[in-house]
Amino acid sequence: MTGTTSANTATGKAADLPLWPAPYAKGPVNATVTVPGSKSLTNRFLVLAALADGPSRLRAPLHSRDSALMIQALRQLGATVTEVPGDGDYGPDLEITPLDPTASSAETAIDCGLAGTVMRFVPPLAALRSGATIFDGDPHARNRPMGTIIEALIALGVPVAAEGGRTPSALPFTVEGTGEVRGGHLVIDASASSQFVSALLLVGARFTEGLHLEHVGKPVPSLDHITMTVEVLRSVGVTVDDSVPNHWRVSPGTIRAFDQRIEQDLSNAGPFLAAALATGGTVRVPNWPAGTTQVGDMWRTILAAMGATVSLHEGTLTVTGGASIHGADFDETSELAPTVAALCALADGPSRLTGIAHLRGHETDRLAALVAEINRLGGNAEETADGLVIRPAALHGGVVHSYADHRMATAGAILGLAVEGVQVEDIATTSKTMPEFPDMWTRMLESATPDGDSN
Repeated sequence: MTGTTSANTATGKAADLPLWPAPYAKGPVNATVTVPGSKSLTNRFLVLAALADGPSRLRAPLHSRDSALMIQALRQLGATVTEVPGDGDYGPDLEITPLDPTASSAETAIDCGLAGTVMRFVPPLAALRSGATIFDGDPHARNRPMGTIIEALIALGVPVAAEGGRTPSALPFTVEGTGEVRGGHLVIDASASSQFVSALLLVGARFTEGLHLEHVGKPVPSLDHITMTVEVLRSVGVTVDDSVPNHWRVSPGTIRAFDQRIEQDLSNAGPFLAAALATGGTVRVPNWPAGTTQVGDMWRTILAAMGATVSLHEGTLTVTGGASIHGADFDETSELAPTVAALCALADGPSRLTGIAHLRGHETDRLAALVAEINRLGGNAEETADGLVIRPAALHGGVVHSYADHRMATAGAILGLAVEGVQVEDIATTSKTMPEFPDMWTRMLESATPDGDSN
């Protein structure tokens, strides 16, 4: 990395942020890649372990900034999280002793960083603890939508206030927990993020009357993440009725302690699989689950629609790029959208991504950021009301700004495979979910040879 000064377009201020020369592929890649555990599953199971009826163990969990922030948050609330030797390649397992809601009334503080799962999932958990819990995070985190979870807690009888006693709509704020929450019927508008639904479902079994959560408003985005939450809850003995659209009923009861192996993060496998298309090569990801609730399983259909040959055989997903990348229309690509958009910018035809308006409220406004960075390299991208239109254009080198967003950084790396002279601002932001990314990317590129022969 270098210390070159670049414009931090997320804040509008100049900042000394390192520029990473994105490796340019001199030939097709031919690589086998295994990625770390799923952030979504790791942090969901961590929350449930903190509320379980006994000690739990997570095997092969994700070790990243987001999971570290969740672990520290649980420790601040009174849970014990211990690292123990694991049997995988990505660090230790975790043993979790649940928190005792009545153990302490001392004020504590939670650093949410830029982790949506921490800033949304932990406040309802803090409501079950006796005492005040102060929540804050990175500067960018203060721009992320939080009003729904704050309003939900207040409706449940949990005091939430900002400095001066005002009712907040974003970080920072303080939750005044009393050790119990009555629960019952709660109506929210979760159209800004599915995490608002998941946050409340994860703790609903520990409410005195359980929880009947009802959504009203525009459709909830990323329903697949709610499906994941429901399946995770059922796996630890929680009764959840989601048979009526926009209604979720969680019965009160115990959360069973568990011993759980975490699937690898299929969303984070996306940039590596995309490398097969960007270079006309082949990438294999072993241990791909036969059945999963992860949105990343959509790669099998997305990449095939863009001209790749995709196969899943004996647990290994193999993607081979064709002579060119085809443009296509995609609906609700969710967190996969930045990777999809990078491939669309390299495609031979126009593409349209729809159903992703909620990405404006992620780590950054991802729609505006993608348009700005693709066009910065000579591309042709524009925003629509709920997505993007990307048309073929000749790209050139330049700086891709990350906006402190890990998926913007990896999108820049994909563009750099096919376009010489791309530099990615602050590649270290990938530590949010994949600290090893730069090294893994470099190792993958070592397999790219000018004549396309495998090493």
